[in-house]
Amino acid sequence: MKLALFTDPHESLVAIKEVEKKAAHADLIVCAGDISIFEQELEAFLTRINKMGKTVLLIHGNHEGFHITETLCQGLKNLVFIHKKLHRIGNYVFIGFGGGGFDDFDPDFEKFIEKNRAKLHPSDRLVLVTHGPPYGTKLDLIGKRHCGNKSYTKCIKELQPVLYVCGHFHETFGVKDKLGKTILINPGPKGELIEI
Repeated sequence: MKLALFTDPHESLVAIKEVEKKAAHADLIVCAGDISIFEQELEAFLTRINKMGKTVLLIHGNHEGFHITETLCQGLKNLVFIHKKLHRIGNYVFIGFGGGGFDDFDPDFEKFIEKNRAKLHPSDRLVLVTHGPPYGTKLDLIGKRHCGNKSYTKCIKELQPVLYVCGHFHETFGVKDKLGKTILINPGPKGELIEI
């Protein structure tokens, strides 16, 4: 499966145009949040993303509220809001958790994972999508300090998804890393194509 991944376009038409080019070569599009700048033009940008003509799995970032993003997605046929949800496509399971990005730990995330762990099968290929980055990786380095979330890192080590997608830290746009077998990526606003 070929994925077009992007995050944090913050209303940039230049960025969305680049994502549209990559989306033409993808089976599925995944967005890790911060589509807007504090919800300005959010509806217009979601409408434009919907017009890419492919299924887009997305979460909200820290610039969008959960309720408004979910509500706007309901009226757009290609957008699937996956915050606190498991979205299955064959043996691929996309797990979404939006918002946040500033905490060292996230008890709400940990409860969500525990509640849904029984729904996962050993043959599932997991793709975890959060807005903030996992702690202790190249994706959460600000200068020489790691500023990511330890709950996300713990989950990666336990569930070993094939892919982890996040954003939030503009300093690490385009950065990739690996944690065990998991490929980690902050695809940035202009996006990345990746095959899983």
